[in-house]
Amino acid sequence: MGAADVFERFYPEARFGGFSRHDVSIEFYSRIAALIRPEFRVLDFGAGRGAQIADDPSAFRRGLKTLRGRVAHVDGCDVDPAVLENPFLDAAKTFEPDGPLPYADASFDLIYSSWVFEHIAEPDRMAAELLRVLKPGGFICAMTPNRHGYIALASRLAGNRSHVALLEKIQPDRKPEDVFQAFYRLNTPAAVARSFRGAEVVAYARSSDPGYYFGNALLFRAFQVIHKLTPPALHSTLLIFIRKPAR
Repeated sequence: MGAADVFERFYPEARFGGFSRHDVSIEFYSRIAALIRPEFRVLDFGAGRGAQIADDPSAFRRGLKTLRGRVAHVDGCDVDPAVLENPFLDAAKTFEPDGPLPYADASFDLIYSSWVFEHIAEPDRMAAELLRVLKPGGFICAMTPNRHGYIALASRLAGNRSHVALLEKIQPDRKPEDVFQAFYRLNTPAAVARSFRGAEVVAYARSSDPGYYFGNALLFRAFQVIHKLTPPALHSTLLIFIRKPAR
């Protein structure tokens, strides 16, 4: 039995649209869709090569994640030069990990970031940069592992040296170039509120579909039970929504 068969066995609704009732990415990108307007200028922070869209097997999720064409302009930036070839952007720029973002003040109406905050080494500095390039009243939306969730805990226990090898085993379809050093310094509601002080911050943890079950039905079911019994504060994914104060 393949991974897709196991998934549809436990979530038969996935046969109608390619996603389950617990899909956190649907929640995240649906909220972004509720915030954007046609005239918005948007920044995909940590856009990379566009793997979150290009490698997604669900056509519906790919459409929901693709903002190009739904807003006036989508820019993307990353420390990885692969961002320059990202086909889901109108423009792209690289920046140094310890340098400023390559944009003028108040350039964007909305900034979003998917699975990037865990890689930020200097959260206060980067938070200040994100707020700097965001327009007054603008939004920052981020999806990242919860530092207190089991996925982040396993990653920290494995250490960055073992990170790539571990992901190759548990996520065989993930490309090595999409694996970066993780710090988990901006991955709790308290850490986000502290770094983005002065802004309106809402951050909460959710658990999505099991993602590390090796196509094994028993392991999939075990993770379902773990998700059900886990206290909300320890769920695996952190959803972050921030509004910069108006003038």
